[in-house]
Amino acid sequence: MQQTKNKWLIVLAAIGIHISIGSVYAWSVLTRPIMQAMGFTLQQVTWTFSLAILFLGLSAGFLGTYVERCGPRRSGLTAAAFFGAGMLGTAYALSQHSLPLLYLSYGVIGGIGLGVGYITPVSTLVKWFPQNRGLATGLAIMGFGFASLIAGPVMQLLIAKYGLIENFVILGCAYVVVMTASALYLEPPKMPELTSKGNFKVQLPEQQGQCSVQEAMHTWQFYALWWVFFTNITCGIGLLAVASPMAQEVIKMSPMEAASMVGVIGLLNGGGRIVWSTISDYLGRRNTYIAFFAIEIAAFYLLAGVADKLLFQLLIFIIITCYGGGFSCMPAYLSDLYGTKQLSAIHGRILTAWGLAGIAGPLLLSQIYERTHSYSVTLYFFSACFVVSLAVAVVLKFKADVRKK
Repeated sequence: MQQTKNKWLIVLAAIGIHISIGSVYAWSVLTRPIMQAMGFTLQQVTWTFSLAILFLGLSAGFLGTYVERCGPRRSGLTAAAFFGAGMLGTAYALSQHSLPLLYLSYGVIGGIGLGVGYITPVSTLVKWFPQNRGLATGLAIMGFGFASLIAGPVMQLLIAKYGLIENFVILGCAYVVVMTASALYLEPPKMPELTSKGNFKVQLPEQQGQCSVQEAMHTWQFYALWWVFFTNITCGIGLLAVASPMAQEVIKMSPMEAASMVGVIGLLNGGGRIVWSTISDYLGRRNTYIAFFAIEIAAFYLLAGVADKLLFQLLIFIIITCYGGGFSCMPAYLSDLYGTKQLSAIHGRILTAWGLAGIAGPLLLSQIYERTHSYSVTLYFFSACFVVSLAVAVVLKFKADVRKK
């Protein structure tokens, strides 16, 4: 059947949604202005970000079935409504100097928009690029990783020129426009489910071997993937949370040098998503995750004892590419195992790991650091976590496909 949409414009629409919601990664730019304007503490402001990531994971997990049932267009519009309302609500919360309203607006309402928006394009892209699933999902999720490189400087300019509250109003309106236009273009490819063969109807090959979300959650492979996803994010986001202060303390970087390093981290976080996901189309997802964990075991272990400035940065950059790659390869891995029938719902369940890791990573690192006054113990601990994940990934490699026959 002839397609009515251009698949590369579908990709662009997916990127439009992800590059909008990915602005959440630029939250650190807003931290100090909010503290100064509102009188909130660092911990209070940081909890806003943690809540947003938590509700991203929870909404993706519980609303994944809604996304599959309603389709990418309606779910994309839902994401735009929630994320836009969260931004505008944040502006109102700041005008009222209300911390509970800030948590509700940006953390809860905005977080729901993040979760629905994150999973909305994934299943659609995989269906448009059946032979290059890693590339397809990597292109969209790359937008989420790169978003902070755009949103950070834009936020700084808007705050300087118009003010903190106006920044949220302007960006909220802009994101609603971009996300709405993107959602309206999204649609799955037109593929007939059945074709005639004599007097019978038979399934096409691409429609065979599909699992529902309930069937997927009754397999041990689902929970194995949840664990490796949780580990990768917990350790990666923990490192992201302290990259700048750790660089200044351990290898005596200046604040400006550390800030430049953080900028490169943002670039590699996004770049790693598209590079690793493309590589996974050739290596296979199972081999790619084994490579992730083997690399991260060595990198975290070496990072704990490194004193050389160049090697320190190189190790962090390598870890961050694996961290970003873990996000972009997961949807394709899930489609390899369970098919694309309910991919958004299954992917959403896996993303609950992100919500919990967004709290566990920084909290775990801060707790260990406060007790030991050293980053090395935490880094050795993270390296040990990846030993377990590597073992799980190896078991997954040699397990037969779980899709229904």
